[in-house]
Amino acid sequence: MKRFFTLLLSMALASAAHAQFGFKAGLNAAVLDGTAANVKASYKTQYHIGALYNYKVAGPLSIQPELLYSLQGTERKSDLLDYDTKLHYLNLPVLAKVTLGPVFLEAGPQFGVLLTAKEVGTMLVAPPTPNAPAQYGEVSRQVKDNYKKNDFSLCAGLGFKLHSVLVGARFTAGLNDINAAKPVTGVNDSQLKNRVFQSYVAFQLGK
Repeated sequence: MKRFFTLLLSMALASAAHAQFGFKAGLNAAVLDGTAANVKASYKTQYHIGALYNYKVAGPLSIQPELLYSLQGTERKSDLLDYDTKLHYLNLPVLAKVTLGPVFLEAGPQFGVLLTAKEVGTMLVAPPTPNAPAQYGEVSRQVKDNYKKNDFSLCAGLGFKLHSVLVGARFTAGLNDINAAKPVTGVNDSQLKNRVFQSYVAFQLGK
């Protein structure tokens, strides 16, 4: 987190003389698509926060890189487990943006680096017997080694700008399999990909 906020401060100082620098924050509805068939994966509400820089190219077209701290992951449920997977990413989307009046459209690639990963919840530790019910134990563990470090995605979204305030929504679809916990590679392996719906509010400094 210290490194993340240091990067934000560096971006702010480097862009202080320009009018297109801003900050943003919002909610994520995130899931890991491709979880094993016997496990139900559900969207989990998380958050993101970061900074943006909008560079005008020509007319309504601009390029907008962003630096975001994003909490993603999923909720997993089955007869054996019930826990949340929390994936902490540092994401760099680079978006082409078209602004028509107060409305803007945006799309482009996103590059993500996994900072840490954790599982929290309950898991079956002893199956039921004729004399005793099933026993579940608490789960709270670091699982960063189960996921690949890099994530590559495509983003698309739209929003409205009123003076210096931007309100928008975006969908991010992961392109690569981030599952690193495969003992044997095969056609039936779970291929996990990030899927994230985002809503956000941003404040753009200057004109």
